Amino acid sequence: MQKDKSGILAQLLDFRLARPGHFWAGIGVFGISLFGMVAAFGTARDTRFDDIPRQEVVEQLALTALTPAVETEQSFLREERVQRGDTVMDLLQRLGIDDPAAIAFLKGNATSQALFRQLSPGKNLTARTGPQGELQTLVFPLNGGKDQALVIESQGGHFSASEQPLKLETQVVMKTAEIRYSLFGASDAAGIPDSVATQLADIFGGDIDFHRDLRRGDRFAVIYESVNYLGRAVRSGRILAAEFVNNGKTYRAAWFADPAGGENGSGYYTADGKNIRKAFLRSPLEFSRITSGFSTARFHPVLQKWRAHKGIDYGAPVGTRVKATGNGTVEYVGVQGGYGKVVVLRHQGRYTTLYGHLSGFAAGLRKGSRVSQGDVIGFVGATGLASGPHLHYEFRVNDVHQNPLAMTLPSAPPLLPQQLGQFRASTGVHLARLDQIRGFNLAQAD
Repeated sequence: MQKDKSGILAQLLDFRLARPGHFWAGIGVFGISLFGMVAAFGTARDTRFDDIPRQEVVEQLALTALTPAVETEQSFLREERVQRGDTVMDLLQRLGIDDPAAIAFLKGNATSQALFRQLSPGKNLTARTGPQGELQTLVFPLNGGKDQALVIESQGGHFSASEQPLKLETQVVMKTAEIRYSLFGASDAAGIPDSVATQLADIFGGDIDFHRDLRRGDRFAVIYESVNYLGRAVRSGRILAAEFVNNGKTYRAAWFADPAGGENGSGYYTADGKNIRKAFLRSPLEFSRITSGFSTARFHPVLQKWRAHKGIDYGAPVGTRVKATGNGTVEYVGVQGGYGKVVVLRHQGRYTTLYGHLSGFAAGLRKGSRVSQGDVIGFVGATGLASGPHLHYEFRVNDVHQNPLAMTLPSAPPLLPQQLGQFRASTGVHLARLDQIRGFNLAQAD
């Protein structure tokens, strides 16, 4: 091949002398041809790289002066969840605690006894231990909804126990679900806490009868606060915005609290500022079944005769909470004939509601007490002329009995014009999130 290359170069030199104007064009063609040969040679399988010159370079680099690290006391952080049937010793063992002095302190200290009394399944404990299992810190969230924790600490070989506030963080959670059988069934399937489902029923309870109106295929989306400790939910906070599609009709609301206060500046409102809350709830119970409706003639199960039934009976277990359906004043609380233990509330002058057959009353409830919509006023029972545990509920307008499930309930006041700007500014992001998650069954947090 070397000989062939020499012949080509000689021909080019002759070509340059004979036709100098075309020499560089020829050089270009030759260059391309030569490049092709080199490229072909470079990709051949038997190409050798051993002949490529290599050079080893050694260079001394200056290193930054290193400071010896001071060894600190080692510690290990562990977290364990209480399982059904767990004892304190089971948990301490799983947490890697091997400290007889700490165990003796836990057993003998009065404050630390809360650890033995409140081992609820699902609760999380966090422990910091030394390399030999010696306890340094133990944090145990307490019951009671006060966001407090029992903290056991070792300081200089001595242990102390105290209740301290948990270091909590709040996240906004977005979830949707579809009704298959019930509201709670749908919320459980989507991982939505029961307290959020209960809030949802309270928000839309004036428009949707959650005892009778739910349909298979109804959907809801909810944006709510989750209060977390070490990344785990401790409790659910307030619903910030929600949408419920019932039988093809969409209801939507967002929470707004006017910083300036005002009677109609705190609650749930539609996008145009109308109060989603009615002056009265459809039902005084969160969830139950209707055992007897409003009727002009019903066979009384106790009296064994036909008579008018001017109220709604809700079957529910003894002790179920009974809520005031509207803001009002206690007109009567006590025992009254066939009603048994009963509460009568007066609302806005001409409306009264009655709650009968109660097993007991809310603490401190007395004649003249002011109550707000949703306040617990008593508990389901079977006192008076009752064949079993249930609540008898009556709704009267100017002392005339009305069917609360059939009548149009008055609405609560809307936002004032001067409140609308701030309402839109504070709720716009949450309403936009409802648009984003509509139609998706998801769980997100930010």
